Amino acid sequence: MENNTNMTSGISFFTTGDGCRIAYKVDGDFSLPVLVLSNSIATDFSMWDGQIDNFSKYFTILRFDTRGNGLSDAPIGDYSIDRMSLDVVALLDYLKIEKIHFLGLSLGGFIGQWLGIHSPERIHKLILANTSAYLGPAKLWNENIDLLNNGKGMAFFEAKFLEGWFSKEMVQEEETIVWLFRKMIRRMSHIGLAGSYAAVRDADFRKTDVLIPNETLIIAGKNDQVTIAEHSEQIHAVVRNSKLEVLPVVHFSNIEGKDAFENLVLAFLNDDL
Repeated sequence: MENNTNMTSGISFFTTGDGCRIAYKVDGDFSLPVLVLSNSIATDFSMWDGQIDNFSKYFTILRFDTRGNGLSDAPIGDYSIDRMSLDVVALLDYLKIEKIHFLGLSLGGFIGQWLGIHSPERIHKLILANTSAYLGPAKLWNENIDLLNNGKGMAFFEAKFLEGWFSKEMVQEEETIVWLFRKMIRRMSHIGLAGSYAAVRDADFRKTDVLIPNETLIIAGKNDQVTIAEHSEQIHAVVRNSKLEVLPVVHFSNIEGKDAFENLVLAFLNDDL
């Protein structure tokens, strides 16, 4: 695996065994426990910028762009949560990190579930935010993949993403944060989005989440229409060592409910806080 670092931005890259170049960033020097942050679909790791100052007081923060998203490569074809999760394991191996805390939101939560099921020994504590064990049916995902493969650009999906991610008031007021996410969507590769849609389409942890042994915090949004709160309740019901917290937010709980979200995460990860 090769590495390349952009010294100006602090963004580094490594190449996975199957030739996919993954962008990542480290905030800190690994003298503190490592907390990995995993992004939603159609975003990059800057979606966590608001958490870095607070979280980095206690943890070294490792962020990455999921394959197909952000600055990472977007190979042609269907992706899988298995492959996306193995990218995380490969990154940890590359950086010689044995064990981490893992926080994934939405698509990142799918990756977190996979890691808890298949690589629990790499995880201290697991946080699954605004995610699901299964987001069927496949028909809707296939329709969107067909649209992307037949020339529909990101502008077609922009409004749908923003309406699903934020409250109506935030979108209507076009707050600065909403504009930043709008730009993320516009930079997204249509090939990467199609591949990522396929990964979510095929993911189903309803029967295997029971295998997650890690202490797990599940965060849901009361007003989330993408991964509804009931989906978090279903994960909580089968993950034995888990607790569920529901915030009065839509999908991006780390943005809309920033203070409450950060307090929940830090209290969970640091028992003495």
